[in-house]
Amino acid sequence: MSQMLALVIVVAILFIGDLVSTRTKAWIPSVFVSAVLFLIGYWTFFPQDIVATAGVPPVVVTMMIYLLITNMGTLLSIQQLKEQWKTILIALAGILGIVVILFGIGTLLFDLKTVIVAIPPLVGGVLSSLIMSEGAANAGLTTLSVFAIVIYVMAGFAGYPLTSFVLKKEGIMILGKFRKGDLAFTGKTSASSDESEEELKMFRKMPKQYNTDYFKFFRLAFVGFLAYLVSTLLDPLVSISPYVLCLLFGIIAKSIGFLESHVLQKANGFGICVMILMLFVFDGLKVATPSMILEMIYPLIVTIVLGVIGMYIFSFIMGKMLKVSKNMAFAISLTAFYGFPADYIITNEVINSLTQDEKERKVLTDHMLAPMLVGGFISVTIVSVVLAGIFVGFL
Repeated sequence: MSQMLALVIVVAILFIGDLVSTRTKAWIPSVFVSAVLFLIGYWTFFPQDIVATAGVPPVVVTMMIYLLITNMGTLLSIQQLKEQWKTILIALAGILGIVVILFGIGTLLFDLKTVIVAIPPLVGGVLSSLIMSEGAANAGLTTLSVFAIVIYVMAGFAGYPLTSFVLKKEGIMILGKFRKGDLAFTGKTSASSDESEEELKMFRKMPKQYNTDYFKFFRLAFVGFLAYLVSTLLDPLVSISPYVLCLLFGIIAKSIGFLESHVLQKANGFGICVMILMLFVFDGLKVATPSMILEMIYPLIVTIVLGVIGMYIFSFIMGKMLKVSKNMAFAISLTAFYGFPADYIITNEVINSLTQDEKERKVLTDHMLAPMLVGGFISVTIVSVVLAGIFVGFL
């Protein structure tokens, strides 16, 4: 197969996944559709190295992971996190629930390594899934390497309908209060207000025309290199994943004014990075046989169910302590199953389904959107990468 034909096929699959997800309003996740198409392809006519043939070898993926995780660190808004401290505690409680229940009950049903591989993809998104998949593959655990991807692909099926259900219950309760006059209309929405672009403190005297795409990529790569360097220097004393340090260094670089927020998007590189990453994730399915997939169904369903139970119990307890409704608390913890942009899409879909009145929509948006976005950011962007960086060392 030629490189360009391979590229056309694999990108077409990603597009079909997006198309189905858009048409079904995210009820059928794009990653699920793409994963099924890749599996069908591998079981029929795809060459095993179709992703590498298309131009995505592992070394390129490693570069993209460094850039993407460092970029993630620049998304951290300290002010918004301060305002949403209750949301952060609830999201962390939900994650703790997954960890406690899976280690407490999951280890009685499956071996320890299955639980270790399952938790980070269940708590987070594509990056934690990829870290665990690579770690399992390097440890010679082929089935668990595929399991890390499959659990990431399937978690949304539990998360989407449950989130929609509890958010609708929360929205009905809020609308009831507002219509009775028990809730005031503030006229502003904290989550939808655009933050002004922060100045690069370290380059404030540099003319704007010199801040080219290449200069943005250089600074992003430099921060990623520092994370890698520190990781190797610390290795004799303590083993810390360079990916975890990328996240930390990205936050520091943003706060001292070395990197701007959303730097990868501003360098016009975010889309191609995500595309390459997604192709490499689905590349992991090439070793999945039909019998292997059937073998995974039981641990897949059980781990997701246990994860949901753990989330609900711990988020309910934390919500009670912080005087946050059980529905809102559960919705916040469920963002761990999918993150952005699904948290944004689902919340808006629920709001639109409940009312068409502009004031009521703003009241619902002000109440629900910011917690959902921050919850997804904390679990998927930060905690899942940290957990994956730690857990991969136990394989």
